Amino acid sequence: MIAALLIFILTLVFVIWQPRGLGIGYSALGGAAIALMFGVINWGDIPVVWHIVWDATFTFVGLIIISLILDDAGVFHWAALHVARWGGGRGRRLFPLIVVLGAVISAFFANDGAALILTPIVLAMLLALGFGPAAALAFVMACGFVADTTSMPLVISNLVNIVTAGYFNIPFDRYAAVMVPVDLAALAATLVVLMLFFRRDIPAGYDLARLDAPSSAIKDALVFRWTWPVMAVLLVAYFVTAAWQVPVSLVTGIAALLLLALAGRWWRGGRGAVIDLRHVIKGAPWQIVLFSLGMYLVVYGLRNAGLTDYLALALEALARHGTVVAVVGTGFISAVLSSVMNNMPMTLVGALGIHHAQGIDPAVREAMIYAHVIGCDLGPKFTPIGSLATLLWLHVLDRKGVHIGWGYYMRIGLALTTPVLLITLLALAWRLG
Repeated sequence: MIAALLIFILTLVFVIWQPRGLGIGYSALGGAAIALMFGVINWGDIPVVWHIVWDATFTFVGLIIISLILDDAGVFHWAALHVARWGGGRGRRLFPLIVVLGAVISAFFANDGAALILTPIVLAMLLALGFGPAAALAFVMACGFVADTTSMPLVISNLVNIVTAGYFNIPFDRYAAVMVPVDLAALAATLVVLMLFFRRDIPAGYDLARLDAPSSAIKDALVFRWTWPVMAVLLVAYFVTAAWQVPVSLVTGIAALLLLALAGRWWRGGRGAVIDLRHVIKGAPWQIVLFSLGMYLVVYGLRNAGLTDYLALALEALARHGTVVAVVGTGFISAVLSSVMNNMPMTLVGALGIHHAQGIDPAVREAMIYAHVIGCDLGPKFTPIGSLATLLWLHVLDRKGVHIGWGYYMRIGLALTTPVLLITLLALAWRLG
């Protein structure tokens, strides 16, 4: 038991620290190799874990490839400029519109894409509008915050969702039916807390004349025109194929290949291509495939050592007090542990705990599964180490001259996340109650 825990902590330290730029996938695989060497896991665990992670990780890779293509084509920049014009020169109108834009991007392109792609675009636009440092920081924090707090409506909106839905065999349509209304409650709560927290930093107005025309953001007109039908068909395909249990990664992969073909002008032998597909392929999160397998093998070692049984006992105790207590308790446990041990390992730890908990009513168990998703989606906002995307987001901002210290981040994270998490969990309890 001690060996499994020490290996997990050591692996997590290397994943977060990334000494000398060591990839997270290599650190996780190294931890898995040590676990195998010490008998914490065995060779038979590898196919079990691979079965859990393969669909989720390749779905995530496909979504990020789609996001990178659309970003290079100018789609997100075009959308941000339109939103800025809808703001009508009023800062207090622009702020919620940017938050809603972040929620929409997070829903369809995953939270990592929303935070890492939208934030630099919004930051550049704010600088062009002459916003001061306090105002820019308010908008930047809002982009990073909403990317996670509203990453629940669809299976594809967060890697946590994909892994959990796959582990418990939740169909795409059932998941959406439960979580879309809950996500709307999360969005409303997010808007309220952000507006209250940053109300003094949001400027009264801005000069619309300083904005570029949205059409100027379009870099690849062909990809831009095809974006809307491709994304519409992709969304419909997710719901239609759910009945046949078609892997989500297959549906996502076909859409990614279609956009790669369009961007690369494959039927013309590459002539007329605008987007550098080598940059897109290189920018795809291939390390996440290695990380998911390696990290989840290390987590599986915790399960083999019996550590996840303690979580199962706590969940059983919560379940005895009804749906509301079970939902709120599960959500906060998952959130707090995600903020400390990172949300990706916690996703599997929580799933194993729920799976092995005994004597829980099926309806309450289902509610606890979704509460676990909410906790792992929102919990990372408590601390910078809660998710790898947040660490990368902070690094990207630092390179652009916007430094957000860990202390400042945690003060804001605790103040903003706690009420949103509670309201979202209560909305779930109401939805399934």
